[in-house]
Amino acid sequence: MKLFPAIDLYEGKAVRLFKGDYAQMTVYSSDPVSVAMDFKAKGAECIHLVDLEGARDGSTPNFETVCAVKNASGLFCEIGGGIRGMDTVRRYLGAGIDRVILGTAAVSDPEFLDAAVAAYGDRIAVGVDIKDGLVAIKGWTESSGLEAFAFCRQLQQKGVSCLICTDISRDGAMRGTNRELYARLQKELSLNITASGGVSTLGDVMALARLGMYGAIIGKAYYTGAIDLAEAVRCSQNE
Repeated sequence: MKLFPAIDLYEGKAVRLFKGDYAQMTVYSSDPVSVAMDFKAKGAECIHLVDLEGARDGSTPNFETVCAVKNASGLFCEIGGGIRGMDTVRRYLGAGIDRVILGTAAVSDPEFLDAAVAAYGDRIAVGVDIKDGLVAIKGWTESSGLEAFAFCRQLQQKGVSCLICTDISRDGAMRGTNRELYARLQKELSLNITASGGVSTLGDVMALARLGMYGAIIGKAYYTGAIDLAEAVRCSQNE
């Protein structure tokens, strides 16, 4: 299983939100590049980046920071947040970012999703952020009204190969990951699924690896020291 330590960006800083609430933000580092280099030093091969301002506003204010993280670390980098058109997809991929994640746009603009998948294949992922069984959009500030599993099945039919599924109720809450949700996703879908939200112990990492998940994202647990990233990387590879 691939492990994706996360850098959530706001005003060029590495931050974390509590359950997606912009009013409950903690700044962990003013130097995201140094965070990425620590990931690399601990054996991580991938980084999950989110432009929180972009997710909320549909823009890319942290583009230069994202590129700096990629260029300095050389790790596999995926980025989500604010990617609402093909120009932005091309800009990120052209700058060397390995994969872009469509969230709100995958719901609101299915023609854009189709075009992106047709053009770039598995370099396009879709972030499915789940709250009360429904897909949340616009930086988790609104509900789409779409039932999450039905939406995931539609994405599979469209040829999307990679999903990043977040249980918003667990994100940043350090309550453990929703193993039942990911077991069901693995059972019902034939996609590369990355688990996000609440991965807070080595037990979570090992359980997700045993489920056969493609990947898992570690956020707050890294920043608070609840998970030793080097040990988590070893666990993810050994299961």
